[in-house]
Amino acid sequence: MLNIYREKYYLCGDYMEVHLYPVHRKAGVRRKKSKPSSECQKKLNEMIAENKFIRKLNYNFTSEDYKIELTYRNEYHPQSDDEASRNLSNFLRRMKRLRTKLGLSPLKYASVTEKGAKKGRYHHHLVISGGISPKDIAQLWGMGRIGAEPLQFDENGVADLARYMLKKSEASKKKWNASKNLADPPEKQRDGRLSKRKVMELAKDTDDHRAFEKYYDGYYLSEAKRVYNDVNGGIYIYARFYRKDAEFCTIREKTKRYRQGYPQKTASR
Repeated sequence: MLNIYREKYYLCGDYMEVHLYPVHRKAGVRRKKSKPSSECQKKLNEMIAENKFIRKLNYNFTSEDYKIELTYRNEYHPQSDDEASRNLSNFLRRMKRLRTKLGLSPLKYASVTEKGAKKGRYHHHLVISGGISPKDIAQLWGMGRIGAEPLQFDENGVADLARYMLKKSEASKKKWNASKNLADPPEKQRDGRLSKRKVMELAKDTDDHRAFEKYYDGYYLSEAKRVYNDVNGGIYIYARFYRKDAEFCTIREKTKRYRQGYPQKTASR
């Protein structure tokens, strides 16, 4: 039986996401891979869901777009999940109409509705297309205060914001929603470039940036996570990279300190 590692990777502008995982075959025959244990599968499912949302945001939005929070004044506060959902839908429709009137591109958005655990107050978290001023957004909302600021990208893109939105979604037991015009980055894959031994070496220290970067020319590692399959002994690695020549990538201070001596070009995105 051949035990090889597959690389599945996605290019999202300045960012690249890489998944390394084992596939098991007899020579010339494709075989079903061994199932991970339930605990391992749970971790993998969580990573898969998180990475999918991060990719959506990194691939579809830029620093010209906004993150927004919509809150309610007492007299407008929803009495149910359905009412909160209708309020958000009506707001998005008004946004679409104004964008059409102004000749802007079609609205793109991703949203999460949060219901506070203590007082049960609703508010909405969104990533949304730019081009409309915060003042106009506040007028379109009209039910309370808003918070609006341009998206800020670091070496993980907007991964921190994506995780924050997912956390709010899970706490409220509601899924995130997105406009249908959000595209998925193309999925590419290759088999056998990295041996099991090399993958195991990478898994020993996922903070060893240089070990990862020697396999991905032109990129710096931003983060990597590993999960062990206790059924077949396989290792699953999820890694995120950013381009060395990224023109719109701000680097966190801890990464700047780590990378002293690395020649790189950075600017604010």
